[in-house]
Amino acid sequence: MLIVVVLVLSGVFDRIRWQSNQHAPNRCLTYEDVILTDKQSSPNNHRLTEARDVRMVLVNPSHPGNIGGAARAMKTMAVEQLVLVSPREYPDPRAVWRAAGARDLLENARVVETLEEAIADCDLVVGTSARGRRIPWPVVDARQCAEQIYAEPSSSKVAILFGREDRGLNNDELHRCHLHVHVPTSEEYGSLNLAMAVQIICYELRMRSLNSDLSQGKNANPSVMQDWDEPFANAADVERLHEHLAEALAQIGFYNPDEPKQLLTRLRRLFARIRLDKMEINILRGILNTVQEKINKNN
Repeated sequence: MLIVVVLVLSGVFDRIRWQSNQHAPNRCLTYEDVILTDKQSSPNNHRLTEARDVRMVLVNPSHPGNIGGAARAMKTMAVEQLVLVSPREYPDPRAVWRAAGARDLLENARVVETLEEAIADCDLVVGTSARGRRIPWPVVDARQCAEQIYAEPSSSKVAILFGREDRGLNNDELHRCHLHVHVPTSEEYGSLNLAMAVQIICYELRMRSLNSDLSQGKNANPSVMQDWDEPFANAADVERLHEHLAEALAQIGFYNPDEPKQLLTRLRRLFARIRLDKMEINILRGILNTVQEKINKNN
């Protein structure tokens, strides 16, 4: 028994000496430095994950602590891109305190004034939503959301939008999304804070990435969209199409801007559902240009 104890202690001290050589001379070793050495050598942790270009977009966050909490949630799941749209108080030391070891995500976070800037180059935009809408939109849960993202071509840029702490995303912001993600919380109490919501989505992305690693070479089922002949239109391309379409429909008298009803919203849903590529956008806008030229010529 004494021999076993001596051997175990000897292994621990060997790890401590190895860790001492890896860190700055003035840095004190922590419990995690010693214990995590074994975890870092685990075969599972050497497995490379199948990365996706995914950014978490926080729209008008009101409290800097929630920004820090979201950054921490992201880093634990190896999600690195954080975008802040017109945050109320940022930068702020409270964000750093809540971020703990994820301070680097805050330092690298992109701060923009508008949602358009945050998603302009994105091919797939997903909005988090806690409530039903007058006009239904494609809705998935967090796990299905991760599956949808991994069904995209690996080159796709993806944005997941999180709304304000008190009221979420507004209708205009949700209408810019291809689909909505909903977390089926308890009917008795379904309130998630911002960091919790980010954690759930990032966890499902993490699990999906690990499953991709396990399936490599074992009946992997690549997306049918991987070999699409044209890249998907990004959010900026789609927005220009919607503006052009509204203008042309108004010119021919089909759309009345003073009484819009739900026409443009339903058209947004249509195009979000079918996922236009860049060539299709160009064709549609070419048609609209021709229609407008004919109208102008006749007038």
